[in-house]
Amino acid sequence: MLTWPKGLLQLLLLHTAWKMGSGQLHYSVLEESQHGTFVGRIAQDLGLEVSELVPRMFRMLSKGEKDYFEVNLQNGILFVNSRIDREELCAKNADCVLHLEVIVEKPLRFFHVEVEIKDMNDNAPIFSAREQILSISELKTSVTQFLLEGASDADIGTNAMLIYKLNPNNHFALDSGNDEDESKSVVLVLKVPLDREESPVHHLVLTATDGGEPKLTGTVQLVINVLDVNDNPPVFNQSAYRVKLLENTASGSLVITLNATDLDEGINREISYSFHDSVALHVAKLFTINSDTGEIRVIGKLDYEKSKFYELPIVAEDKGSSPLSMHCKVLIEILDMNDNIPEISVNSLSVPLPEDSPPGTVVAIISASDKDSGINGQINCFLWPTGVPFKLESTFKNYYSLIVGAVLDREQVSEYSLVVTVEDQGISPLSSRIAFVVPISDINDNSPAFTQPSYTIFVKENNPPGAHIFTVSAVDLDVAENALITYWIDEKLWPLSSYISVHSESGKLYALQSLDYEDLKLLEFQVRAKDAGMPSLYGNVTVQVFVMDDNDNAPSISRSSEENLIILVVPVMPGHIVGKIHALDADSGYNAWLRYELIEESNGLWSVGQYSGEVSTRYSLDESEASKIHSVLVLVKDHGKPQLSATATLSVSLVTSGQTIKMDINLQRSEESFVPLVDSINVYLIIAICSVSSLFLLATLIYVALRCHCKAKEPMVYGPGMATLVCASEVGSWSYSNRHSHILAGVSTEAGVKSDLMIFSPNIPVFADNGELINGVDMPLDSAKKAAFLNEAPSED
Repeated sequence: MLTWPKGLLQLLLLHTAWKMGSGQLHYSVLEESQHGTFVGRIAQDLGLEVSELVPRMFRMLSKGEKDYFEVNLQNGILFVNSRIDREELCAKNADCVLHLEVIVEKPLRFFHVEVEIKDMNDNAPIFSAREQILSISELKTSVTQFLLEGASDADIGTNAMLIYKLNPNNHFALDSGNDEDESKSVVLVLKVPLDREESPVHHLVLTATDGGEPKLTGTVQLVINVLDVNDNPPVFNQSAYRVKLLENTASGSLVITLNATDLDEGINREISYSFHDSVALHVAKLFTINSDTGEIRVIGKLDYEKSKFYELPIVAEDKGSSPLSMHCKVLIEILDMNDNIPEISVNSLSVPLPEDSPPGTVVAIISASDKDSGINGQINCFLWPTGVPFKLESTFKNYYSLIVGAVLDREQVSEYSLVVTVEDQGISPLSSRIAFVVPISDINDNSPAFTQPSYTIFVKENNPPGAHIFTVSAVDLDVAENALITYWIDEKLWPLSSYISVHSESGKLYALQSLDYEDLKLLEFQVRAKDAGMPSLYGNVTVQVFVMDDNDNAPSISRSSEENLIILVVPVMPGHIVGKIHALDADSGYNAWLRYELIEESNGLWSVGQYSGEVSTRYSLDESEASKIHSVLVLVKDHGKPQLSATATLSVSLVTSGQTIKMDINLQRSEESFVPLVDSINVYLIIAICSVSSLFLLATLIYVALRCHCKAKEPMVYGPGMATLVCASEVGSWSYSNRHSHILAGVSTEAGVKSDLMIFSPNIPVFADNGELINGVDMPLDSAKKAAFLNEAPSED
């Protein structure tokens, strides 16, 4: 190991870090530095605290196969980790830079660090052989030049600048003038003509010294044989030829044809062309020269990225007995072609991405490069598809950041398939692409929402306790626990715990006790839904439970209908009303709609109004029926399913006119006393009859008009939906009246049978044959079974 001056070593080890672009540092270190050699305070230069290096997962990546550098996470210092040989890494390239990539998390940041490897003079000049043999004719005149094989130095710059010296002698000197390619050639110049008889062989020592500190040297022995005769060497028309070739030039292509001339005659004038022995082996595999014609052709694959320049030393030698030679150089410049596809890679990808990530969040760091040069190596990066909430931003040379460009919503798009394309700017552009998926993770940003704005439920009374009556359902657009819904009943307005319960997970509603329509007709409450997110979000819906009537109450006969004996004086005309049966039913609708029938008829004398309950004579009664008491047994039935009934007995006593003579006399006297009063009453009675007739006629006209429109359904707006205009049954009348219905006035006929019109909500349920509720189906009006849900029985009075 060489010993360096302390001041120079400190100067070379001093890092020269500066910011280049966005997040880029530059350091320099001397090659062959020992393990642990200080390079730079990388944490401080990157603006990072030493204490956050480990929590933020500080890591450094190198693009090479070896880790030449390491970072001490305790103090943030970048130091040399292993031996660095600049010549092994970069050969003769003037710039030798190692690229390091530094990544920290939380938040994700990316830095690029360049470490320049400085050359030290650790390689001495060397010659390819221990000695060089030259044959020089004694006829050579002074100032004749002979090209020598120079030494090579693996170092660069000043350390590789060689100076040649020749040991003192009387015949030869060195000419090390500058060539056009700025390289130093070693030319041996004959100062004094040789005399073979005086000295047939000359031994010289050629020394090559580099420009480093300390200086290193290399030597080679020159053996010069003095020849006789052939005294004219071949001559080139120029000492150096420059040629430009495109890389990837086809094998066999002509590079140049050399032509040298010789003033001699005969065989001494014939010239043979060849590469000088100093030509590198890899160069000899790329080019060949025709020894007779001087044509140089390509035989290998030229690659601008491997080498931009080649130097071919050429020797032209005549074929005389004492061959004479001349040299020249062919300098070949390789021109770049767009033959390298851009390279692209994802250095860091932070997925899944929360949907609440703000614009500007870094998702991925992408590197792209092209080995070509000039415009062929300039690249552009594109993101596909367009319209996605992401965009690419250039951070520094050949590095891009994929960032969030707009607000994300997982419920609309749960993941994005992205393709990043890199394309160079060559005449025939080349491109490459990389595809990756960015999944979006969920946050709790959606409240539970019920499938309907409100629910209307119809439940038959006398249900079994604990019966399932309905299921409410809410949906949450989130996923996992953010979409896990729990249900409960809000009892702030009215305590419902004894009537209704809801299953917290399924949303099933249960009736906790048997409901009685006669006690409770409507339950209205709110069901709330809560998700399991953090924080939880809520939704609610209003539920109306209508209790539907069941035929569980038999008709009840008024006691006043049976308390008194009815005395009927014969003769009596047919249709004479004897009495009226009064009955009530606690149910409603069809279940409370009563029908009167005679159980058995007494000689067919009596009839009862089917819906009025009025008992009247069917035939004329005369004195032959007197002195008899008739029992009229009336059966009162409702229209429910199953049908319930009650019976009433009416006692009628028939008497003759002779049995009531005294009462008639008293009645006659009364009439004579109050004739004026009776006449006055008759006048009022006539007025009342006319008024009732007028009202009856008006009601009849209204009924006929409504009857004409009854054939088609007319939509009428009410409540949450549309109501339907429906005709009543022809056998009687009833009405349905609650908060979801309207009643239109009915018209009574002379026979006591009403023909009513009614309007009810389309939410009224339909029951299947097994008694189960069928929601959302219109009920035919001609089905008595399915009309059992109606609320109120018709009034016959």
